[in-house]
Amino acid sequence: MSHNATESVESFRARARAWLAENMPRLGDRPQSGTGEDDTHEWERARELQQRLYAGGFAGICFPEEYGGLGLTSAHQEAFTEESGGYEMPLLLNVPSFAICSATLLDTGSEEQKRARIGAAIRGEEVLCQLLSEPSGGSDLAGLITRAERDGDEWVLNGAKTWSTSAYAADWGLCLARTNWDVPKHQGLTMFLVPLKAPGLTLNRVRMVNGSLEFCEEFFDDVRLPASAVVGEVDGGWTVASRQLFHERNAVGGGSPYVSGEGGMRATPHPNPLDMARASGRAADPRVRELVGEYLALKTVHEQTVGRVTRAMATEVLPPAASSLLRLLHAEYAHLSDDHTVRIAGAGIATGAGTEPGATGYAATGFLMRQGVSLGGGSTEIARNIVSERLLGMPREPAPDRGVPFNQVKRGS
Repeated sequence: MSHNATESVESFRARARAWLAENMPRLGDRPQSGTGEDDTHEWERARELQQRLYAGGFAGICFPEEYGGLGLTSAHQEAFTEESGGYEMPLLLNVPSFAICSATLLDTGSEEQKRARIGAAIRGEEVLCQLLSEPSGGSDLAGLITRAERDGDEWVLNGAKTWSTSAYAADWGLCLARTNWDVPKHQGLTMFLVPLKAPGLTLNRVRMVNGSLEFCEEFFDDVRLPASAVVGEVDGGWTVASRQLFHERNAVGGGSPYVSGEGGMRATPHPNPLDMARASGRAADPRVRELVGEYLALKTVHEQTVGRVTRAMATEVLPPAASSLLRLLHAEYAHLSDDHTVRIAGAGIATGAGTEPGATGYAATGFLMRQGVSLGGGSTEIARNIVSERLLGMPREPAPDRGVPFNQVKRGS
């Protein structure tokens, strides 16, 4: 359907409100999901809901029309997200498929890649994921050793990746590999679009401490890719990856314009301090009220900062590196929320006593993954480095491999 890019936000909001009431299921009509191993139905449901959004003309709100979106502004997206608050939404597709991978292709992909992959994602036909981190890489993404070698008109991919969010449910992955070992590490990388069902690719799910199987590891054994799989330029993969990391930090920090709907990826509750104060019957306790007040204050600061920094980046008042501010503040806010929730629950966090059924169980499970927000989108230490060096102009930390050809860099012990 044709969309009017000049439609006012209020007109769009009114149309969205009426359409949502007529077409999308209300929250609470479906049972809450847990961390079970077989979540195929959740992904099928997400794709179905995305297809509904597309058919109704409310999918890909901020993506250009030529790639299947609506070509509207972030204000239109915010209005739709506010109106969709009480409805079931395909939140599983927000991160990384839309907010990171599709956004990266929009900035750096070929015309063919944009039309094929972004369009399919918006229509609910395909899911995208990231294939970046490696078992031996730690936080040094540019030091990766997964390699892609040219063989005629094809590339042959070998190596391993890990911590790939929802790769098991994805159709395509953005995979960073080394294509030149004779130049410094950042200069010899290339980004590829890899089909997750490619021959030679083995994928395993990784069980987390809370029972979740959200993350995956992948092994590439002579996976053959066409020349058209290259995203950006050969040996120019760090430029693509840098833009990808920007979108990841923006998404994790809450500033992405490509996220539609509110809440976590899954329907499993994650109580906050206010929820726990009510569930435990301690809302009148002065100390509990202090903890809840501190949480609500930082929540407001986080929300206001997201808006301010996002607007500043959009108008180039702040550089893209400012997305690390959002990433950093999000981790601080999430940590405080989890910590205060546990403090309010008290001994009940272990026994389940003295609260509404399930409340402390969900809080305890969430607390087990507390450190995850310090790692997603790059570690908190990296975020602090980026803020200090690229925003505040402080001296860069020493790097003994800077400017050294990668085949001369010592690795291991």
